[in-house]
Amino acid sequence: MEKRQEKTAAIVLAAGSGKRMNSNVQKQYLLIYDKPVIYFALKAFEESKVDEVVLVTGKEDIEYCRREIIEKYGFKKVSGLVAGGKERFDSVYEGLKAVPDCDYVLIHDGARPLITPELINENIACVKTTGACVTAVPSKDTVKIADEEGYIRDTPSRSLVWLIQTPQSFQYKIVLEAYQKREEANDNTVTDDAMAVEKYTHRKIRLLMGDYRNIKITTPEDMLLAQAFLREKLKKSEINC
Repeated sequence: MEKRQEKTAAIVLAAGSGKRMNSNVQKQYLLIYDKPVIYFALKAFEESKVDEVVLVTGKEDIEYCRREIIEKYGFKKVSGLVAGGKERFDSVYEGLKAVPDCDYVLIHDGARPLITPELINENIACVKTTGACVTAVPSKDTVKIADEEGYIRDTPSRSLVWLIQTPQSFQYKIVLEAYQKREEANDNTVTDDAMAVEKYTHRKIRLLMGDYRNIKITTPEDMLLAQAFLREKLKKSEINC
């Protein structure tokens, strides 16, 4: 009997409100070089080795995303549009339920437009070896741990401090189990996918070297950085043409 080929899916999250952007437009739909932020993340996944992509967005944005993003730019790997929940973990859980037949899943914030197909492919290779890995970069700065009164409580060794990015990549059954248990516990403290897996499966998670340009757009200043990085990327692609 022929062995079934393993399937890798990506969940791209675009359901956030972006309150810190001081804009009436949600951050994932703000324009950079005449294209919405979410376009760049979807394009990277389209050009990667991922088999399918599920885009999780607000219920009221589904038809807009279908018409103005998926169909307009011809993203063939987007197999579904799913309405997200109130919090990030709710949206991830909805995305996970939409890809029940996959073996591995990469979870990515749509507000990170500088992700590259190469880094996505590195995530796929790593998760197939380790079962759980997250994209991250070593901290360039000294980090302080504060107490409840705002005083320094501890200074961890900088060599051990990493800044977590996305994608965060897992065997499907591992991350699904974690989110099912989080749902049952009604745990609202989970801030990222790795935390859910750490807390509810006790699985060791590999850190995968990311890219300092793989920033998350959260404030207006981040848009300026993203534009600068994309301008540099576009210039390089023109030189290589």
